[in-house]
Formats: sequence, structure tokens, C-alpha cells
Amino acid sequence: MKHLYFMRHGISEMNQRGLFSGRSDTPLTKEGIDQCKKAAADLEGVVVDLIVSSPMKRTYDSARVIADEIGYPENKIILSDLFMERELGELEGTDYRKGLNLKKYEGVEQNENLLARAKIGLEYLNGLDADTIVLVSHSAIGRALKSVIDPKQKLHRVSSFKNAELVKLI
Repeated sequence: MKHLYFMRHGISEMNQRGLFSGRSDTPLTKEGIDQCKKAAADLEGVVVDLIVSSPMKRTYDSARVIADEIGYPENKIILSDLFMERELGELEGTDYRKGLNLKKYEGVEQNENLLARAKIGLEYLNGLDADTIVLVSHSAIGRALKSVIDPKQKLHRVSSFKNAELVKLI
């Protein structure tokens, strides 16, 4: 892998309602689909060898929109649990609040585990036979990947990704 593009899924129904969505399978909104179409336009001129996605509905649907827009075969999208959203335990489905100390909440995947999963995920991507990969996933795993790629960027200081924000990580 020479190039890695990361995109957080388009806005979902739970995002729109201001809820922690974690591992809930919440669908994209119409706005989320439109966001993904616009993000695909940012790939103009990029030869995408592979699209990898979290298997969650909001990410897979986002990946399918990207694939359709750039002419990539939908049946070639690879799904991987390594790129699922962070487990949010008792916060799941509650009102989103920024800046919470996640260590205080039962069942929340802690930063150490998220970073370890991101490291394994990056090794997995590096092992794929592709020069340019588009990864469609979630903000927490995207922040963890940024931190693994550049350890100077501490996870708690890496800013969140906006919905359908396409960023070149490598």
C-alpha cells in the first residue's frame, strides 16, 4: 500500500439525532448519501485499487455510494471487523457529549485497545495487494489510525473526522 485514503461514513440517523451510535446499525440519511457522493468527487483522478469498509450498515452503504460514483465494482468491497466503530457500552444510544472521560463508563472500548486494533488494521491493509486503498470507517478508528501512523499525534488530541470527510493518511 502506497496510499491510504480514509473516509468517515456519511451522516446517519443517530448522528443526526445527536446520539452516541457506536455499534448500533443506524442507516444513512439522504444528506449522508449526498455527502458520500460529494466525497467521491474528491477522488477524481485517483486510481483506487481497493475499497475496504467496516461491515456496519452506515459505513458499508457509504462505501457502496463511493464505489458507484467512481465506477468501482461493489462486489469487490472488502469488509473487515478491524475497522468497526469503538464499542461504547453504556453510552450507546445516549445523547452525544463531547469530551467525556470514557474510562468512567462501563463497556467502553478503551484507547489502548482501540490503538492496538488500529495497528493490526494498518498491518492488514499493508498486507493487501493494492497501491491505493480507500478505507470507509468511523471517526474513532480514523483517529486511532492517525495516531498509529504518526505516534506524535496522541489519540486524545487528534481531532474527529467530519461525516464523509475524505483524508489522505498515507
